[in-house]
Order: sequence, then C-alpha cells, then structure tokens
Amino acid sequence: MAQTSAAFRRNMRGFDGCISLSEIISALSYALDLTEGAVHGHALRSCLLGMRIAEEVKLPSDQTSSLYFALLLKDIGCSRSASRMSQILAGDDRAARAAVNFEDWSRPHKPSLSTLKLLWSQVLPDAGRVVRAARSFKNGITRYQSFERLSPRYDRGASILNELGMGPIAAEAVRSVDERWDGSGYPDSLKGEQIPLLARICAIAQHLDLVSAAAGAQSAIDTLEERSGTWFDPQLVRIAGSLHRRGALWNNCSPADAEQDTRQAVLDLDSGKRHQLESSQIDRICEAFADVVDAKSHFTFRHSQGVADAAFGIAQAMGLAADRAQLVRRAALLHDIGKLGVANAILDKKSQLSAEEWKAVYEHPRITRRILERVAPFREMAVIAGEHHEKLDGSGYPDHLKGPDLSVESRIVAVADVYAALSEDRPYRAGIELDETLSIMSKLIPVQLDADCFEALVSVVSSRREIASVHAPQVANATLGYPFKNRGFKDTAFESAL
Repeated sequence: MAQTSAAFRRNMRGFDGCISLSEIISALSYALDLTEGAVHGHALRSCLLGMRIAEEVKLPSDQTSSLYFALLLKDIGCSRSASRMSQILAGDDRAARAAVNFEDWSRPHKPSLSTLKLLWSQVLPDAGRVVRAARSFKNGITRYQSFERLSPRYDRGASILNELGMGPIAAEAVRSVDERWDGSGYPDSLKGEQIPLLARICAIAQHLDLVSAAAGAQSAIDTLEERSGTWFDPQLVRIAGSLHRRGALWNNCSPADAEQDTRQAVLDLDSGKRHQLESSQIDRICEAFADVVDAKSHFTFRHSQGVADAAFGIAQAMGLAADRAQLVRRAALLHDIGKLGVANAILDKKSQLSAEEWKAVYEHPRITRRILERVAPFREMAVIAGEHHEKLDGSGYPDHLKGPDLSVESRIVAVADVYAALSEDRPYRAGIELDETLSIMSKLIPVQLDADCFEALVSVVSSRREIASVHAPQVANATLGYPFKNRGFKDTAFESAL
C-alpha cells in the first residue's frame, strides 16, 4: 500500500522546506510533457540541448536564466488548445499534437504522405472509412494550420511566464517558439532574425528531442539540417551539428538515460538555484499550474481554484494550523495535475465512458502524486493531492484506501473536490444548485466522506451565503465562486466518483 499522508506528516517533521525555483519547475515540467504527448522527460532534455547550443553561441549571461526557464516551460500554454484539437479530430488530442510536431503544415495544399497518414490516423480513429473520410475532408489540412494560428496558447504561455516573474525575454521566447525562419510559423509569421534568438534556440532543442526520441539522434540531426533555412536558423543548425559530431550534444539526453541523472544535469545548470523561494512565490507557481490544468477543458474552468478555496475554508473552519491550511490549499490547487495525461476526448465526452476510458480517469490521481513527489518538500502534498478520490469505505480510487489510511488533510480535499464537481457544469449535465449539492453530499456522510469536514464545509458555505445575501441578494447562491443554477441532475453516483 502507498504510504499515506498521515505517515508522511510524521516523517516530514523538522523538514525546513527550502526549495529553489528550478527544483519546482523541473519537476512540474513532467506535467507539460503529458499535455504535449511527448516522451517522458521531454522538457528536461530540451533544456539540456538548448543550453548547450546557447553556450556555443556565447549567449549573454543576463539571458541565460531566461532561456533556461523558457526551455522548461515552453509548452505551458498548450493545454489551452487541447479541447479545440479534440473537437477538430474527435480523437486523442495528445497523440495528435505529438504527431503534428513532426509535420510541415506550411504547405497546406501540398501535403506529404506522412501528413495525410497523420490526418487519417487521428481523425475519428474508431469510425468507419466513409465517416472518417468525410470528417477529414470537412476539416481539411488548412484547419490544422488555422487551429494553431488562432489558438491562444502562445499568448497564454507568455502570460504565465510573466505571472511567474520570469521576465519579458523568457515570455517572448515561449510565445515565439513555433515561428519559422522562412516566415511560415506561428503566431506572427516572423522571419529570420525577427524571431527572438531564445525562441530560435528553443525551437531547435524541441525538434532535436522530439525526433531523437522517436527515430534516434542521427535522424534528428538529419531532419534539422534538411529544414535549415526554412524552419530553423542556419547558424544554430550548424552549431548543433558541430556539437553532435564532437559528441558534446546528447549526454543525458536520451529517454533511456536515468531520469534522476537528466534532472540533476538540468538542476546543475541553474545559475539561480541559490535563490530560495518565498512562500508567496510557491503559491504563485501552484496557482499558475492549476490554471494550466483547468484550461485543458472548458468544463473545468477554475475547478482547481474552486477546490482550493473550498478546502482552505474547511481547513480554517476546522482549526488547522496556518501551515497545515496552506498545505491543504496547495494540494487542492494541484490535485488534478495528472489530468493533463487524460485525453480531452475522454474529459469532454457527453456519453458513458468505456472501460478503457475509465482506466485513464482512474489513473490521474496516481499521476498527480508521481509528478508532485519529484519535489522533496512537496511529498506530503503529493500524497494529499493523490488521495482526492479516495473514500472512507474503500470505494474510491486509485488505491481503495479506507478511513484509517486517510489524513484529515486528504479528507478535506476529497470533500472540497466533490463539492466543486457537483456545482460545476459537466459534459453530461449542468451544475447543481447549492442546496441540492449539499443534500447530495449529506447522503455520502459518513460512509464515503468525512462528517467533520462536511460540517465545516456547510458552515463556510452558510457564512459566505449570508455575506452575499447582504451585499447582493441576487447572487446569494453564488458561493465559493460557483454559479449555482437550478438545473437538473442525472447521476449522483457517477459524479461522486469523479
């Protein structure tokens, strides 16, 4: 059985919690790999490759840190376009995005054979030939191009880097990572040296890792050189080729290399690792990645923030110490980060999920834990976040833990998650009015959900509703940020599981 958060709390006593920005970002970059459908560790390997090229370029020292974090966070805006990709393809958005990275979409009227194969494999993969052909024709290759061009992922990625305090140079590198040397890229069709140097380095590093992971290092270099002057800066291509021939490019950059070695190599490159984060900075990072998760589907808009607000209120009402309440809030913010590994075709599905689709859903709390526990001071948080679907009677998932295995912090997040999920619109039903939400939850007490946590939730909700009724009677049912509407509800058992 996995070690419970109660055990972790005992084991973590005395831990001073010192942590650097690179330690958190390098760990959470694994979540971004899930969004992109990339091979595990893609962001870390891209970082090593890009920093080695930058060293050869003799990148000014004041830009080195910007490049470092741009390489780790270059995909942070991608979840924003996942739902749109799923709608176009009606297939696995992550698999499609991973494949799209290998194709040249700058010539939509002259598609290559591999491009046509990609369209055929990703558009309605479970449908018959006639239906798939019709959808492919309807979408057209130009839909892929317009999808990327119209997607807000670029601006969103840059915005998040600014929110994290990474600075305008790093933000602009992330925004321009898909620009092409010949002007055929996105989002602004910049050409040549109009493209920021850091973005050009990021583009080459990204390409090298994606292709080498699929077809080997030599293939990555070959395709890089083939696209020199079209996709990529010729001078940077020559530098990458020179590093390759000298055997100075690929160390710790193979998916077969030990994960801890690759990550340690990345951490060793961080010139700012001596700067320890303040508590407010850690909160800001958690909030930023919560936004990344929630952006994946319009049905989960602000879900993580809503769970965090509810969980923090419950923790305070139950008298938890300030540091424990803060821990609960952070765990709640990041509880669904594992959902970045679940296809939008599943998350946005309006009909009943298949057995295979349920398997993917059941796995997301475990993925959440694996991502968060990569950061030593986050290990207790990882357990709490990974237990948000566990129930007191053992009917939850993924480990079917029971009451004695679950700490009060885990119980709080579980109650907050059910409360938020019932209140929100979902693909298969509308959000539920507040009073009905609490009524449904009361039937789960004390068999599945903790009675004390639920009682604290009711007190918080009641208090906030009273405040709302005084200041704005018309929104008295809008508690904890949710628009409680008087709509029907179809399946309480299904919703309580989610």
